[in-house]
Amino acid sequence: MEIHDEANESPAGGRQGGRPTIYDVARAAGVATSTVSRALSSPGRVSFRTAEHVRKVAAEMGYQSGTMERVLPEQRTALLAMVVADITNPVFHGMIRGAERTAVHAGYTMLVVETQESEQGEREALRRVGPAVDGIVLTSSRMSDNAIRAVAKRKPTVVLNRMVGQVPSVATDNVKAVKQAAEHLGDRGHDTITYLSGPEASWADGMRWRGLREAGYELELKVRRIGPSLPTMRGGAAAAQEWLRSPTSAVLAYNDLLAIGFIQAVIAAGRRVPEDVSVVGFDNILDSELVRPRLTTLAAPLVSLGSAAVNHLLTNGRRETPASTEPVLLPARLVVRESTGTPLRR
Repeated sequence: MEIHDEANESPAGGRQGGRPTIYDVARAAGVATSTVSRALSSPGRVSFRTAEHVRKVAAEMGYQSGTMERVLPEQRTALLAMVVADITNPVFHGMIRGAERTAVHAGYTMLVVETQESEQGEREALRRVGPAVDGIVLTSSRMSDNAIRAVAKRKPTVVLNRMVGQVPSVATDNVKAVKQAAEHLGDRGHDTITYLSGPEASWADGMRWRGLREAGYELELKVRRIGPSLPTMRGGAAAAQEWLRSPTSAVLAYNDLLAIGFIQAVIAAGRRVPEDVSVVGFDNILDSELVRPRLTTLAAPLVSLGSAAVNHLLTNGRRETPASTEPVLLPARLVVRESTGTPLRR
């Protein structure tokens, strides 16, 4: 959406009420008025150098649009944006809480934006809120690495729950976490593990599958993959139908919601947990203790992840270039409950 500055614009190029118009900015910057409009409202539609030049000229002239004050690099808003894939997914609750608490303590207000697992929705959200905030936390982003790096060039950015080269990133150590789960299942006598995979574009899904494959090699276990699946209980129920056609004694799910949906579906089909199949989830959401049997899961440090992301953002946001783009990896711990046991030998 481009800026429509009816209150300040004058086709003749003159000032309105002593305030600079978009025409004044265009003339001073040596560009077209449409370029000024795009540079201030949709910076991705012009080159980075042009956008920075226009913003600098507009700031020096004190230009404001007629509908809202434009946010310029020299101005601080004390606002941060946290972009999440699905606000209804409990895994994001802890991350948001940790991020918000840390932001408030540092004197910032956190805006939360949901993209509904849509890459296009994420791009659109960033286009709209990017100019109005001092920094961005991208949580479980569905955009490509190159697209994320482009965002980070325009605004201080931290990627949460994913690692992107050249961009500060904070994530759970998924590979080590999954190896804990595989070792737990192997110790109980399981020799084959089915992985219920998550969204196809999920970086965390790729890391968890990698961890399971490495564990299979190191522990001499057979592993296989079902999916991709929606990271929801409905997705878990759909994965259960595929598993029932070729069952294994153990299952590791991409997240707790998938695991819970799987448990409910296989029990409805007449199977028992853990006697017929042991199930491990990931995230340790509240529902993992409410399902019966209670879910064995990998407890990701969700609140700490959100807090670390904001700390990382504020630390690097004060510099022209990030002090470090080495990823911050936080450990997960295995929480053993009743959904895992020794397989029955038939």
